[in-house]
Amino acid sequence: LAVALGREAVKAGYSVLFTTATALITQLVQAHANGALEERLRHFAKPKLLIIDELGYLPLEPGAANLFFQLVTRRYERGSLLVTSNRAVSEWGEVFGDAVVATAILDRLLHHSHVITIRGDSYRLRAKRKAGLIKPDSIHHHEQVVRG
Repeated sequence: LAVALGREAVKAGYSVLFTTATALITQLVQAHANGALEERLRHFAKPKLLIIDELGYLPLEPGAANLFFQLVTRRYERGSLLVTSNRAVSEWGEVFGDAVVATAILDRLLHHSHVITIRGDSYRLRAKRKAGLIKPDSIHHHEQVVRG
């Protein structure tokens, strides 16, 4: 869904950047360590739509929540963000390891946003289940936050 929305934005003439949360955080952490954080923040703030995929799938490095907050603040009311996650927004305090920063991030992300909750298996798991490779015992849910 995130890729499809990104493609439609490109077709409509908007600049779009797609990245995974892990790649984005790694770049911000490295840029911060190298004294190039401002340049990286400008890079991620530039496109009209920034798609951040898979937030919450892996634990974040210490300090990553603050760097992510800086990016969200930089883009707030200036550019659209689409964030996919396998964690409900109520769990983002755990995702970021800091409930106060998570609340500040969510405050900005959820303002002017639409949250789309998808329940059930992904198309990949559905295909595996159909082939008998996975037992039909768990339900997965994903959330996508679209702010713009």
